[in-house]
Amino acid sequence: MIYRTDYNSPIGIMTLASDEENLIGLWLKGQKYHGEEIFDEMIEKEDILVFAKTKEWLKNYFDGKKPDIKLLPLAPIGSEFRKEVWEILCEIPYGETITYKEIARKMAEKMGKPTMSAQAVGGAVGHNPISVIIPCHRVIGTDGSLTGYAGGIEKKRHLLEHEEGTDSN
Repeated sequence: MIYRTDYNSPIGIMTLASDEENLIGLWLKGQKYHGEEIFDEMIEKEDILVFAKTKEWLKNYFDGKKPDIKLLPLAPIGSEFRKEVWEILCEIPYGETITYKEIARKMAEKMGKPTMSAQAVGGAVGHNPISVIIPCHRVIGTDGSLTGYAGGIEKKRHLLEHEEGTDSN
């Protein structure tokens, strides 16, 4: 059974999904690859411990604190390749960025390959099912451009500016 609840954040309504023990999804309303397209039926339920922990984490994050990702039981659903990419995303420090090319290099190294496609990495980053917490917004193009955020480039810009301490809100 998959449960869901909503959280009203400074960047819009977020849907949280859980298997009752782990957070398996966190999507921005209207985001590409939203969880409701993935799960046919999610049951509304707020009184789940992981939802309370996640909402507290998000409150701290949006209050400018730097909550530790390890405080939450995360269990994103995806292929082994995607999970490996998402693990790399979890290592990106708050307020810092990494390029798709750098992630591709790290993945090639992990897999014992000479190279890895940055486009394949981009697909995995784009399908991150736990937005904000697994910080796919911290991935940028090689030239420093803000590319490819399923929640929209303006939200990506807002999150990066928030982490730099320069957001206007």
